[in-house]
This record gives sequence, C-alpha cells and structure tokens, in this order.
Amino acid sequence: MVGKAILASLAAILAVTNADGLYTKKSPVLQVDAKNYDSLIAKSNHTSIVEFYAPWCGHCQNLKPAYEKAAKNLAGLAKVAAVNCDDESNKAFCGNMGVQGFPTLKIVRPTSKSGKPVVEDYQGARTAKAIVDTIVDKIPNHVKRVKDSDLDEWLAQGSDTAKAILFTEKGTTSALLRALAVDFLSSISFAQIRNKETAAVEKFSITSFPTLLLLPGGDKEALVYQGEMKKDELVAFLKQVAEPNPDPAPKKTKASKKPKPAKSSSSASSRFSKASASHQSSEASEAAASATKMTVEDPAQTEFPDPLVETEKPLQVPLTPPPLQELVTANDLAISCLGEKTGTCVLLLLPPVSESEGLLSESASTAYASLSELAEKHHKRNAHLFPIYSVPESNEASATLKKALDISGSDVKVIAVNARRGWWRSYTSEDLSVSSLESWIDSIRLGEGEKEKLPQGVVIAEISQDGGHDEL
Repeated sequence: MVGKAILASLAAILAVTNADGLYTKKSPVLQVDAKNYDSLIAKSNHTSIVEFYAPWCGHCQNLKPAYEKAAKNLAGLAKVAAVNCDDESNKAFCGNMGVQGFPTLKIVRPTSKSGKPVVEDYQGARTAKAIVDTIVDKIPNHVKRVKDSDLDEWLAQGSDTAKAILFTEKGTTSALLRALAVDFLSSISFAQIRNKETAAVEKFSITSFPTLLLLPGGDKEALVYQGEMKKDELVAFLKQVAEPNPDPAPKKTKASKKPKPAKSSSSASSRFSKASASHQSSEASEAAASATKMTVEDPAQTEFPDPLVETEKPLQVPLTPPPLQELVTANDLAISCLGEKTGTCVLLLLPPVSESEGLLSESASTAYASLSELAEKHHKRNAHLFPIYSVPESNEASATLKKALDISGSDVKVIAVNARRGWWRSYTSEDLSVSSLESWIDSIRLGEGEKEKLPQGVVIAEISQDGGHDEL
C-alpha cells in the first residue's frame, strides 16, 4: 500500500512540474524548442549556452538558481537558453542533439557559415560564475586592435562605413565591446586603441580613458560618447549611424521547397522517450587570440548537427534506481538498524498516507526520491554509504521510536542512527533536495556535526529472527 502511495505521490508531483516547465515566462533564461532553435540559436551571431533539461530532474532544479543568475549577468552579451526535453515535441530534437542525461549544457558558437555554428559540451562547474566566465571567453571577437602604425590604413578601409573606436588603458578586449561588435556586425567596424599609441590619441584629441569615439563615415564629424559604459546606452549612441542587427534575423519571404520528412525523427523520439522515462524514475580556450584575426575553430568540435539526422550512438541514460528497502515490521527495524551490533543507518520515517487521495505528502515524496537517488548513485560508484531505509507509518515501531527521540509529528522525518555506538542525529533542514541531503550525509561520514545519545531502550539487545524482539 505504502509503495503504491509513494509512486502515486511522485507521479502527481512530476505531472504538475512537467506541465509548467522549469522556467517561467519572467525568467531571464530564453525558452527554446525544436521549432525556434534554428532561428534563435543556430542562426544567431551571438554565442549561446543551452540547457537541455527535464522539469522533474532534481539536478536541473538544483542548477536553476545559478543558471538564472548567469542569464542575468550575461544579458546583452550572450544568450542563455533552455530546452524542455520532456515536451513530446522536443524529444526527437533532444535525442539528435546527443542529450544522454539531465541537465546537459551545450555551448553554441557562431561561425562564418550562417546557421552552422560549432556546438560543444560545457564541461565546467555548475555555478553562475563558472558559466559566465566560460561563455564570456567564447564571445566572438570582431574588434580590431589598432596601433599608430596601421591606423591610417584601417581608417581608409571603407571610408564611407561607420567606425567605432574605444581608446582604453587595457590590453584585453572586454566582453561588452565584443558584444557590441556582434550587434553591429557589417554595419559598424570596431577597433580598440591603447593609450600608449600616442599618435592616435593626439589625432583624435583623447584626454581621458576609456573614451568611445564614433566616426559616422565620409566627411561627418566624429561623435564622442559621454555616458556610462552600459550596453543599452551604448547601443542608443551607436544607433545614430546604424541599426543593430535583428536577432533572430527576419525570415526570408522567398518560398522554399518543402523538405522531405526525415525517417529518423520518430525513432529518435522513441529512443529518447524510453531513456527519458528511465531517467525520470531515477530523479523522482581562452578568449580570441587577437582582435585582428578570426578565431580558429577546434577541429575536434563538429558543426551543429541537423536535428533530424539520426545520431550514430543510442542514448545511454542511467537505469532506474531501485526503491528504498522498506522496513515494514518492528522486527525488520530492529534487525536492520537498532540491534546492538548494527552500524550507522539512515531512516526515512514516513508520515501517514492521505486517506482521501491515497498519497504521501509532497515533502515525503521529495525526500523519498532524493534518498533513492543518493543510494543508487553511491551504489553505482561502489562507494561505501550507510544503508538507507524507509519506515512506513504503519510500522508500529515507528511511532515508538519517534516518541523515544522526541521527534513526534505528522511530517516526514529523516534520521541517522548508530546503535552500536549509541548515537543518533536528526536532519533538521526543510530543504529535501538531493544536494542538501547528500551534504548532511557527507558530514556524518566525516564525523562532523553534533550527535545525540540514544535514549535507553531504543537499542535492542536480543533480536528474534522469527519476528519478535525484547523491547523497543
């Protein structure tokens, strides 16, 4: 009964999550799907990072705050996007993008071939700072570093074309300037000149740094930017001579031949659906070398694959972890965790099942899913971990134990017990995520944190293997 309630509770929670997706419309993360990926990401002049996720994925939920923070920090510089792979219409697309687990992060960098970006896996830390630092380094550099010796030559190139020059004390090209060069690619030429290039500084009467100078082209007078170095203000200033490139680019009106349906689409979707279902159960480079040269693409990286082209390798998503071992009777609890010779174990003391719906509470279902994932994770790594058990409320020893430890209540309880050494420890945080519970378990393994002495009578001195014991 309890096992069915656990599964039903998890399914109910996941159904609500899946319906809404992980990111809201107000999120700074760009929502992308199989239909608009090409126009929003593949054909963009900007570098993008794309998260392929499933709403029910615990790791995806843990990543969300850092990912949204990265999106805010990269606003106007690069695109931070996400694809809901649990959406039926996106499954074939996610499968053909090589998604093998959640979350998968991929960096998409534009090349000289429109619509054929370089796609590479993001291998860095799952923190906002690491994501921002990595993507900033991947922003294309269309800014030319100009010296006194080649200033006249650069100015003579397309003399009627607008030019923007940043006079600065810095030797590196900032992400902001590179992003502006992308925005106005082919309409404004960008250059950066160091303060030590005295001839250039004197030629344009530059007295402070940084200073942005805009040359409209032809015989028109140069314009000096007077505001703060902020993206929106700078774009407004540059728009005096040219409009930024629309992103995404407007669709062409020319009729095109209707593409033939790809045979691999349904099979890719089928494979991905099976892999996704399995995973769902388990969850319940430097910057540009020089501004005067084009960035050389890594030959080991492949260009963006056609979403409808069948991938060579099948998806390999981790298998479904088994449910937690359930201690149904008082004797089960005594033998597994409360015997005088038993070591450390973790107990998930479940609350009563809802009479009206036959479901566990949301917090109980979340804790169960998180601990199941942790148990399987360490099992696959062959890492030593305390056994983790679930104890249903119907086990009469559960109420007795909670009363003895003074942790009575209607909600879920997570405790660690070491009967042999006579101590116990309660998990007190309201955060029942995988990462939080794992940190708590790790602290116990490392001997950190305060432990409490087990009350007399909790540890069972003699245990009957036929179902009885002397006390609890």
